[in-house]
Amino acid sequence: MRTRALTALAVARDHPRHVILGALVAGLICGCWAPDWAALPALVALAVGGRPVLGLAAVATVLVGAVIGVGRREAIDTGRLPAAIGASVRASMTLLEPLHERASGQLVARARTADGEPLLLRLEDRSRLAGDIEPGDIVAVDGWLAELERYDTIQRRRGALAGIEVTTLRPTGRRRGGLAGVLDGVRRRAEAALARGLPREQAALLQGMVLGRDDRIPAETREVWQASGLTHLLAVSGTNVMLLALLVLGAGAVLGVPLRARLVAALVLVALYVPLTGAGPSIQRAGVMGAAGLVAALAGRPASRWYALLLAAAVTLALNPYAAAEAGWQLSFAAVAGLLWLGPPIRLALERARVPRGVAEAAALTVAATLTTAPLLAVHFGRVSLVSLPANLVAAPVVAPVMWLGMLAAAVGQVGPVAAGPLTVVDGWLVGFLDDVARAAAAVPHAVATVRLPGIGGALVGYGLLVAGWLALREARRRRVLAPACAIVAAAIAVLLLSGRGPSPAAPRPGETLVSFLDIGQGDATLVQRDGAAVLVDTGPPEGQVVARLRAVGLRRLDALVLTHAQRDHEGAAITVLEHFRPRLVIDGGAGWPTPVQEALPREAAATGARIIRVAAGDVVGLGVLRLQVLSPPPAIAALPPEGDPNNRALVIHLRSGWFDLLLTADAESDVTGGLALPDVDALKVAHHGSADTGLPRELVQLRPEVATIEVGRHNTYGHPAPSTLAALRRVPNVFRTDRDGTVRLHALGGRMTVERLGARS
Repeated sequence: MRTRALTALAVARDHPRHVILGALVAGLICGCWAPDWAALPALVALAVGGRPVLGLAAVATVLVGAVIGVGRREAIDTGRLPAAIGASVRASMTLLEPLHERASGQLVARARTADGEPLLLRLEDRSRLAGDIEPGDIVAVDGWLAELERYDTIQRRRGALAGIEVTTLRPTGRRRGGLAGVLDGVRRRAEAALARGLPREQAALLQGMVLGRDDRIPAETREVWQASGLTHLLAVSGTNVMLLALLVLGAGAVLGVPLRARLVAALVLVALYVPLTGAGPSIQRAGVMGAAGLVAALAGRPASRWYALLLAAAVTLALNPYAAAEAGWQLSFAAVAGLLWLGPPIRLALERARVPRGVAEAAALTVAATLTTAPLLAVHFGRVSLVSLPANLVAAPVVAPVMWLGMLAAAVGQVGPVAAGPLTVVDGWLVGFLDDVARAAAAVPHAVATVRLPGIGGALVGYGLLVAGWLALREARRRRVLAPACAIVAAAIAVLLLSGRGPSPAAPRPGETLVSFLDIGQGDATLVQRDGAAVLVDTGPPEGQVVARLRAVGLRRLDALVLTHAQRDHEGAAITVLEHFRPRLVIDGGAGWPTPVQEALPREAAATGARIIRVAAGDVVGLGVLRLQVLSPPPAIAALPPEGDPNNRALVIHLRSGWFDLLLTADAESDVTGGLALPDVDALKVAHHGSADTGLPRELVQLRPEVATIEVGRHNTYGHPAPSTLAALRRVPNVFRTDRDGTVRLHALGGRMTVERLGARS
């Protein structure tokens, strides 16, 4: 081991550029996050440098990097906007990115003032948006200046120092000018070309893969691709830059263009492609790395991939040292480092085992990237896809053709979208194949493992195990005991995964009523099970991962799905639930409302064999021992055309299972339920995620629940649950919250209730 360490030091000293760049990266990170600790990487740099000149140069570089990091941090954190918090705003601004919808339904996007200061626009719903807007549009904003919230941390790191609570956002018909305006036009024509002749979802996938426009991809589709381990294809990255360079170099070779001219052309196109895709952090890193490799080749020297990686880190951190805290930045560099470290030996090992070269190459890249990003995925997201390797192997042959055809279509589309039609039609077939692969992989039982590692320490432990396993396998190969060593390492990984998953929740016992208040973020999803019957009341938002939550509690099939009303935080994942659990009955409290789910529901119900019914107060639905009595809305109100607030027409259900009574109130507060004949219940699902409700204290006297649960998302922007609601619930003996307790499971058996908490998501 000591010999290997000395060899690694000797290699580092033979590459002084790498040592200096590594010292600069360490200094930038310390300068931003921990200036007082800059001496530690300086000492490491001195030891690695070895030779006096190189060692002192590395120390000086660490200190220079720290100074730059401090300066950049102060520049990012300095602005005039925080001093004006609370002031009303009426101004024109340039939209910098598409509007993104959060789980709560809130719309957010970055914008830039006329003075050049970035800020975050926040709209509570789409009713405040007066017209369609795109990045680069100059928009008129009315609202008031507000502080950034917890969910906005990443925006603060990207330079936004304040937000605007928007009352009205409308296009002015003007767009920014200059080179950025020209690129906006090119991007709009490329987007139109990539949508030509394709269904909306396929067009959104293609635009995400080629141009990074992933905001149009439905959340349900994004969840499926994430579970299958293919989500990295939906954002532009180093793969796009590499394939663009290969396309240009290959086409130039066919046309007989000299190598130097081809390299220059590739460099120019990469420089244009980065801002064309929105110049997000991931594509900036990929562009820097691609440009470094092309410049090295242009200079006639072999490209150093490790040098390009360090150069990308140094450049991106010099621009914004806060980037080091972003999950995307960390995952990007971990994946590339894994490809450089593990990719070649894995490929050689597979080729020695007579695996075809193309398959070996794809498998090596996938395994290397999967292994080196797994600890970070466990830290940031608490989940790791176990089907990523086979899904990526099946998808690999199609990815390059999708990118090349998409890039050609985007180029041809500058003349007109019609000209790109044949290319996009073929590309649509390929994208459809990738979507089928993602859905098939995500549908595999236990496709995703829940593995949580705590912070930086957990990540270091994960990488320590990875390095130890790799060294053990190398030593075992030398001593011809590779097979037993592989078995031991595989067993260790399995133990780690199973320990991270935790114990599987117990299935309901005979005669037991089991109510699972699912942790799906800012939304409602309640599963009730008894003697083989299973009813899900609401699904939460599309990004709430309700399928994973249902699988985690052991569900395989639903008898009924109840949608209380037509809002995405209650019905948003209904189509996904239908596909995965095929309920025989859908009780639809949102019928008639013009939402995407309601429009797709009849078609999907027919495809899965589900029967849709509408109910109103007085109706009773029996499912085995479970009895669902509808208390609201009255038939006269339920029959009215859809208008007003859907919350006021949400289904309020009294569920009875033997001696056990549960009141499910959806988002109907006391202005709706106050006039109802409410029963005495054992448990209550608190209305509207715990929002302020002046009539709640009076209702609690009538209901007298022993258990109350608030289904609410962590760090939500509404302030739920409200302090007044929490104060009113003090009269309830047992109060639980999914944002703190995770999924809450209530067991009712033999006249007694017990509650278990599965723990909140990371």
